[in-house]
Amino acid sequence: MGKAVSVVIFEGSRPKSRVEEEMALVRQAALLDNLEKIKLVSFVEQVLLYTNRPELVEPAGNLGAKVFLNKESPDRFHYGCALQAAIKEHNLSRVLCLNGAGSPLITVDELKVICHKLLEKEAFVYTNNTQSVDLVAFTVPPGISEVELPATDNSLAMTLRDQLGLEMELMPHTLGLLFDIDTPTDLLILGAGPFAGPRTQKTLSDLQYDYSSLERAKAVLADEYEDVALIGRVGAPVIERLNALLKLRLRIFSEERGMKSLGRIEANEVVSLLGLLIDHAGLEQFFSYLSRVASCAFIDTRVLMYHYHYHFSDEARFLSDLGRWRELEHPWLREFTRLAGECPIPVILGGHSLVSGSLWALTCELAPDS
Repeated sequence: MGKAVSVVIFEGSRPKSRVEEEMALVRQAALLDNLEKIKLVSFVEQVLLYTNRPELVEPAGNLGAKVFLNKESPDRFHYGCALQAAIKEHNLSRVLCLNGAGSPLITVDELKVICHKLLEKEAFVYTNNTQSVDLVAFTVPPGISEVELPATDNSLAMTLRDQLGLEMELMPHTLGLLFDIDTPTDLLILGAGPFAGPRTQKTLSDLQYDYSSLERAKAVLADEYEDVALIGRVGAPVIERLNALLKLRLRIFSEERGMKSLGRIEANEVVSLLGLLIDHAGLEQFFSYLSRVASCAFIDTRVLMYHYHYHFSDEARFLSDLGRWRELEHPWLREFTRLAGECPIPVILGGHSLVSGSLWALTCELAPDS
């Protein structure tokens, strides 16, 4: 076994609206809950937290993290450069990278397994997702300062594998390793379920979200042989799990997986069959069709947004996720969100995490012995 593991966490935000501030508050609570778990892992030598949130300095420091406060705008943050600087400054050899709310339900045992793998291997990268990384651990290769690491963490694992020759291994599919906080829909899943840590659950309770649509959808999932629509970047593991644990008839349309890491968004190459159907039928008719073929639906709306080349602000996307259409100004997004909320069936909107980790969390809640 080699040197101990260093945990590197990046958590930065500059909310421009109330809904973004709510996300930041829950992310911070989840980060502190995770630091409490990391303290129990003897393999971890140090925790380095880079953040622009002054309110995290004291509580994170009290939980054992070395906190580095960055006063620059998050818009200027480059993930790869920041990671290379941390590795060089602290002479890191084995690194576990998290974002602030990355894997908020990870267990102490899972952290121990990740660290143990890093300590027994060389030239190795261990990740929870190839094309959309939330959690990545790796042994630092000699040439890491000589390559261009990605600006965001999504494709870090692929870069380490393809450009630096590290052997990649995927982490097992578990609630702790898949669930991530990316959108307010993930907050709803946490707030309505039993899995959040104490600080996270307290923060969610204070926010007093409306869980009614989600509870209707959960009732459908818990019933027998109802039709459930999954639309967007749906992966095989969550499909397999739903089929194995719940008595459902799934109607799935999976499209544009890897659209971020493969550069399809920047190249304006995203094409959605769902979007083409909406072009032909219109939004109102689409939701009418949807209610005819399913008893509830989970829609990763980001594919649709980029199909139409809409680059909405975080505030707009998050308000849509929460169904707050009256606060939206863009006519298409306002109408889409309104019709989703008025659809006869519960329609849950979100991003990629909705049709991956959040659905996984629902299976754990509805089939607790799995």
